[in-house]
Amino acid sequence: MQPAGNLFDVPAAPDLVGLAAGERPRFWVTIDTEEDFDWSAPFSRTGHSLGSVPALADCQAYFERAGVRPIYLVDWPIVTDDRAVAILGAAAREGRCEIGAQLHPWVTPPHDEEVSARNSYTGNLPRDLQRAKMTVLRDGIRDRFGIAPLAYRAGRYGLGPETASMLAELGFRCDTSVRSGFDYRAGHGPDYRKAPLHPWWVRTGGGAMLEMPVTTVFGGLLGGAGRSIYHRMEHGGMRAALARFGLVERIALTPEGIPADRALQAIDIAIAQRLPVLNFSFHSPSLQPGNTPYVRSSADLEQFYRWWDVVLGHLARRGIEPTTVADIIAMAERVEPSAA
Repeated sequence: MQPAGNLFDVPAAPDLVGLAAGERPRFWVTIDTEEDFDWSAPFSRTGHSLGSVPALADCQAYFERAGVRPIYLVDWPIVTDDRAVAILGAAAREGRCEIGAQLHPWVTPPHDEEVSARNSYTGNLPRDLQRAKMTVLRDGIRDRFGIAPLAYRAGRYGLGPETASMLAELGFRCDTSVRSGFDYRAGHGPDYRKAPLHPWWVRTGGGAMLEMPVTTVFGGLLGGAGRSIYHRMEHGGMRAALARFGLVERIALTPEGIPADRALQAIDIAIAQRLPVLNFSFHSPSLQPGNTPYVRSSADLEQFYRWWDVVLGHLARRGIEPTTVADIIAMAERVEPSAA
């Protein structure tokens, strides 16, 4: 029996959040706002940089022109950087963006654990250490940005069985760590293959926590059967063949590695599935060439913003408007968490 408040439990049908009759979906832009580091190297407490921080200003200006209020899920190195606080703090105070939390345990105090691949997933750490790191991050955001964050994302999507209860105790209302359709067990991480795409409520002793999963859909000729078939094909070459023949393809709502035409297809699938929120995500180091595999050059960065031009245009044509964490919570509160 799993403890109450376990985000890995399959939610009961009454706890799932859907659209009301006649209601349109919304979209949410979530940005993993973090230090620049070599994704292919071993994890380290040192050796990262913050060279991409100035690019946050260009990013914020872009979304302001588009009428979008992104949420920057900031981690500890960002919290401690004066430039990031100046750029994002002013925008947040004026209601032009939101600030949430993202926890990279290897760079977040207290530094009581061994740095390793397994311990890069917060949910693998001892409970007290998890809570201590969450508390430091929450308090740092409060002290530096003047904001009590409502939304949390575990770096590397690294939830644990007790994450929801700890977040509720610390005043968070929304977790957005579940990456439905992905399996990170090979690297000591969670398995989200069967996680829902709809938001859902999780009951904890500290109150109800809303899970707002990152949106990934499965397209292709196999329709609803495609997801299970995709996961049975563990070899990457077999999955690529399925996509090449148009049978099944996993499509995440992100500019990182997903072509714009595929993203438009995913948007249409999500709308057809009546998902209440389309949750887009990317990593802030991609805002500067050379930090991530997705943006290696100035041309790649231009393409990154063109991707958003195309996607935001399609969303507008489909009548899908942007939302915020406060509005998502208000929408979800129409559904009372089950008491059973």
